[in-house]
Amino acid sequence: MKIPGPDHPITVKPTEGRVTVRWNGQEIADSGRALTLEEAGFPPVQYLPLEDVRSELFEPSPHVTYCPYKGDASYYTLKGEGQRSLNAVWTYKEPFAAVASIAGYVAFYPDRVDKITVTERTLA
Repeated sequence: MKIPGPDHPITVKPTEGRVTVRWNGQEIADSGRALTLEEAGFPPVQYLPLEDVRSELFEPSPHVTYCPYKGDASYYTLKGEGQRSLNAVWTYKEPFAAVASIAGYVAFYPDRVDKITVTERTLA
């Protein structure tokens, strides 16, 4: 296990706005409670609470990966209406302490869904 620091920073903060995910022509996630994880030189990733996604479209995958900063990632394949998107969704079920706030959240690969949109909040 590695600890994030100046040489490999990781931040997790509430997303400013609403996150929606579309796949196979339909909205499969909509959340005003997403988290943005920024890690070193990687693009920011939106993590959405499992309660805000259509998890009935998820099929558990045997694929797993390990990140020395976050822990073991489990994957899901999206399935529906005869379509599949292999390992399109991942989660850290028991993330390391430095990113513990992403437990119970999932993320989507942008190239395996139709679109991930972050809409800024509008204040009245």
